[in-house]
Amino acid sequence: MVFFKKDLSEEKLLELYRALLLPRLIEEKMLILLRQGKISKWFSGIGQEAIAVGVTTALEADEYILPMHRNLGVFTTRNIPLHRLFSQWQGKASGFTKGRDRSFHFGTQEYNIIGMISHLGPQFGVADGIGLGNLLKKNNKICAVFTGEGGTSEGDIHEALNVASVWSLPVLFCIENNGYGLSTPVNEQFNCEQLAERAKGYGMESHIIDGNNVLDVYQKVDEIAKSVRKNPRPVFIEFITFRMRGHEEASGTKYVPQELLDTWATKDPLENYQEFLKNKDILTEEMEVEFKSEITHQINENIEIAFNENLIIPNLENELNDVFQEFNYQEVKTDNNRENIRFIDAISQGLKQCMQRHHNLVIMGQDIAEYGGVFKITEGFVDEFGKERVRNTPICESAIVSAAYGLSINGYKSVVEMQFADFVSSGFNPIVNLLAKSYYRWGQNADVVIRMPCGAGVGAGPFHSQTNEAWFTKTPGLKVVYPAFPYDAKGLLATAIEDPNPVLFFEHKALYRSIRQEVPAGYYTLPFGKAALLNKGNNLTIISFGYAVHWVLEVLEKKPAISADVIDLRTLQPLDTQTIFTSVKKTGKAIVVQEDSLFGGIASDISALIHENCFEFLDAAVRRVASIETPIPFEPQLEAQYLGKSKLEDAIVEILNY
Repeated sequence: MVFFKKDLSEEKLLELYRALLLPRLIEEKMLILLRQGKISKWFSGIGQEAIAVGVTTALEADEYILPMHRNLGVFTTRNIPLHRLFSQWQGKASGFTKGRDRSFHFGTQEYNIIGMISHLGPQFGVADGIGLGNLLKKNNKICAVFTGEGGTSEGDIHEALNVASVWSLPVLFCIENNGYGLSTPVNEQFNCEQLAERAKGYGMESHIIDGNNVLDVYQKVDEIAKSVRKNPRPVFIEFITFRMRGHEEASGTKYVPQELLDTWATKDPLENYQEFLKNKDILTEEMEVEFKSEITHQINENIEIAFNENLIIPNLENELNDVFQEFNYQEVKTDNNRENIRFIDAISQGLKQCMQRHHNLVIMGQDIAEYGGVFKITEGFVDEFGKERVRNTPICESAIVSAAYGLSINGYKSVVEMQFADFVSSGFNPIVNLLAKSYYRWGQNADVVIRMPCGAGVGAGPFHSQTNEAWFTKTPGLKVVYPAFPYDAKGLLATAIEDPNPVLFFEHKALYRSIRQEVPAGYYTLPFGKAALLNKGNNLTIISFGYAVHWVLEVLEKKPAISADVIDLRTLQPLDTQTIFTSVKKTGKAIVVQEDSLFGGIASDISALIHENCFEFLDAAVRRVASIETPIPFEPQLEAQYLGKSKLEDAIVEILNY
């Protein structure tokens, strides 16, 4: 292995040596503790330290790094106190996740490190969002994100690389080609000579670097980083290295030919660099012993601190309170100047006023810029706010949701428009695994609103008609809003954007141009978790939301003798159970109406809540009305048969007569 020190000082060369030595000695200690049963799991990066150390040293301290589970050198080079790292691995309170996640599944704004999730791919999209934030701030900062060669096969990776190239984002995409994805060798993972060749397809600059040569890594990445700060663009860097131990220690390395392990053992990044420094009379035997003794003492001292720290005592209130970042809702009222507008106009007007109010708000989606979106909600926005804040995206829902999370990390709010709510399935992973879990895991909020044009009644068929709120009400950490009227839509959208937590905002397409209402012209907010009582009665409680609310009102208009409370939930998470229970205790009977198919929908949970909390007040079992258990057909008569609307009147009469 050939090292070129160029103009690096002896002080810098020794700094890199100590930075390599620290994670190696920590790892050796961890392997002993693992065998002793004192830690539960370990993902070893032995043999790959030069990449993490070199890249981190090349970046400035306030530039974000997004490492993986084999990048201990990123954390140590950023000078995270060792006892906090050890506490993290022990599940102690001094760690970074309060015992809620393990190993390197954490981040810390204090050290500008954003931790991984096991799904790997979204990490690149998060880096896109951070890079976009840097671009918007014009701060000449970059970020670096890691993955292994195995992760590059994930669709999220391809989406994120494409977005980064199209938007010229200042991101270093660092791929550690370490020979194996768990046990699968590279020749079974991809069919190109080098992964760096893929960059050509994205119109992206690429480099191949010897990942075991710390001087090569540091100097080349330093040069690239300085260039990208001046000329923002993404760069694809393939580091050639090898994983000397198992994917995790339990995996072992029996699937690796011994001769391959022997070959790479001769390329050890620490031993070779140490020998180079000794040959140059920069490192003496005495210095080596002193460094190792000092670091070993530091490791042992900090391990004792972590071991002696008390175990976390479970506290139910703390656990529940940490699912969402605290949001102190502030009611904003507007003047009495009102105008009669459609549902779609209320959404557009509300979104525009939020863009005016929040200068750090970015909206992203397919065809939302000059075209104004397929429903024309953002028509004219580019003229007022510019293409930096109103961003057309490629067709890549997952990467854009991940980028929205990255924007939140970098201090921005974002609204992502799903062209149709059905398409959210392509972005499901980052919503439920990044946005929903982030604050609970390590205290990082996801200030993201995802707009969801949804629902049947317009003959759009199975791929453009779903109302899929139940996918998300099941997931702790997400708020779900579903207005039925223009007034609610505008006020709740403003609150959703004010709220620092992730919000799924459902907008029924059939209501866009069919419903009008007097709506305040100015900016105002409405509270989450507060249902609207649309009608008062004594004999029945009807609970609904979205388009189905209008089915209910149509039946009551047709049959004015029915005396019923009509509750429009408006938000499904949080859910206003108090209004529901108060009404049911008064009327003694309840129907829950949803547009979605019956099984597994939120109506089932509301029914269960009523039975559990109001059973002694009920005069009949709670009735659910919903659509049939099929995908949503396109042909009008089939669609009408699908929807629960046709069954609603009979269900009301039956329960009243019970």
